[in-house]
Amino acid sequence: MHPVIERVTQRIEERSAADRLHYLEQMAAARRRGPHRGALSCGNLAHGFAACGKGEKGELRSLIKANIGIVTAYNDMLSAHQPYHDYPQKLKQAIREVGSVAQVAGGVPAMCDGVTQGQPGMELSLISRDVIAMATAVSLSHNMFDGGLMLGICDKIVPGLLLAALRFGHLPFVFVPAGPMPSGISNKEKARVRELYAEGKVSKDDLLEAEAASYHSPGTCTFYGTANSNQLVIEMMGLQLPGSSFVNPGSGLREELTRVAAQQVTRITDLGTDYTPISDIVTAKSIVNGLVGLLATAGSTNHTMHLVAVARAAGYRVNWDDFAELSSATPLVTRLYPNGEADINAFQRAGGMAFLIRTLLDAGLLHEDVKTVAGPGLHRYTQKPELEEGKVVWREGPTESLDTSVLRSAQKPFSDHGGLTVLKGNLGRAVMKTSAIPEDREIITAPAVVLTSQHELHQRFEAGELDRDCVVVVRFQGPKAIGMPELHKLTPPLSVLQKRGYKVALVTDGRMSGASGDVPAAIHVTPEAVAGGLIGKIQDGDLVRLDALGGTLDVLVESDELAQRPQATFDLSDSHQGMGREMFGAFRANFSGAEEGACVLFTDQ
Repeated sequence: MHPVIERVTQRIEERSAADRLHYLEQMAAARRRGPHRGALSCGNLAHGFAACGKGEKGELRSLIKANIGIVTAYNDMLSAHQPYHDYPQKLKQAIREVGSVAQVAGGVPAMCDGVTQGQPGMELSLISRDVIAMATAVSLSHNMFDGGLMLGICDKIVPGLLLAALRFGHLPFVFVPAGPMPSGISNKEKARVRELYAEGKVSKDDLLEAEAASYHSPGTCTFYGTANSNQLVIEMMGLQLPGSSFVNPGSGLREELTRVAAQQVTRITDLGTDYTPISDIVTAKSIVNGLVGLLATAGSTNHTMHLVAVARAAGYRVNWDDFAELSSATPLVTRLYPNGEADINAFQRAGGMAFLIRTLLDAGLLHEDVKTVAGPGLHRYTQKPELEEGKVVWREGPTESLDTSVLRSAQKPFSDHGGLTVLKGNLGRAVMKTSAIPEDREIITAPAVVLTSQHELHQRFEAGELDRDCVVVVRFQGPKAIGMPELHKLTPPLSVLQKRGYKVALVTDGRMSGASGDVPAAIHVTPEAVAGGLIGKIQDGDLVRLDALGGTLDVLVESDELAQRPQATFDLSDSHQGMGREMFGAFRANFSGAEEGACVLFTDQ
């Protein structure tokens, strides 16, 4: 093992020893009480199988056949989730073929950040992760199940499903993806049209035409944002079948992978001989594997919160210093939009997950000795699935990249370090995605332009007030303030300013996700403004220094003067009502900080 990978893993284990022991004791106690439906009263059980067929009722009465709970995030407004419309029937049939039973345990909400971007609904986006976790827990609370199948792909949905699955950690779970849509117009062309629109050089109809040609069919969006980062991380952690992340919807291979996933979960329940609960799979080693995979591919910065929360659900404490140290040792082996021009389908053609995992294993950057839903050992994930006479088989994946402009070996990477830096200074702590930033933009010192919303930036940009070197500070965007929406409307105008030759950067207590692009952006600033963070004392014209090389983030004002300045306030009431936002005040009030996972769960752990 690479010494840094080994050291960080050991540090997480030592830091978390008491929490992890408590978690495992909880899961062992839950197992002793199972299979849970054996403890149900006759009335409970009769209610639980009332809608089943006669044969299924008999099997559920016997208590020797597995009952698999399906939790689905299907809706037909999300392109990524639309293919799930008939998955429950497919999964039930596949499970019936091996003598077990499946029931849809429940559905969870699934919102699309692409639809809500810049809209009031985006302020519910991060909150939705914990809502999904709670809804999943309710779905599984009937004590009817020996295992579970999780149907989810996009930004907050997979982390929410995983958070809940880990609280039922005595059960096995298999995550079932649906795959990315085929490639549309290039992401580079889409970004070009967005920037032209920001400058007023193309019409709204032109912009809509470009967007519709990019997001054009069922399946996950093809750029490498949070949705595809979710799939990569989940596979790296051994929670879905090898090579299943990026197979297009509707293909014969996708259909067969779905069938095998359904049957595989029945093989690893406590009723069989290969019992593999999710609490045995999600360990410090598998969490580090997920982190390394994320960093090696410049994945979504949302996971600086999601994986912290996921680790906490499994009894581990992960922090941003762990991300930073792993990043220093992890080579960047992909160039995927927004950190390159290629999309996820190009990654799949270049060798995909099988080659990625192989090259990272060969370099000693991943723990091989982990459990997975496919069996012991991460080496299984160096194989790729293929169809042979209508059935899926796994064969050894490529030993070399098939397109080195998209995917490279760990020995010949695009960069010798990952695409993430943690910044520290008098403004607190923040994360910064560095993989696409030009070398001459890694250190920015410029006067602050202080804003309280992304909409203000557009007004200032269109008025020509930002045609200069500046650090745009967008505050009151954190989890406690307004739910920490993503701020992607900031990207096109800031990119335009940078291309005009100005030195610009962004500092915000909000989010930018996986699509922050080539503008230096210190995001997830913590403490946030409403929690007394110094970002709330910055004034227009203050010099702000953002240094990606030195890992610092400071406002260059004397400490005595800062101490005397009042903390800025801002009326947030417009963001606390309308579009259902008034229903989530308790979430905002109880959110932990960004580095603690921006989570309302596990506060009593």
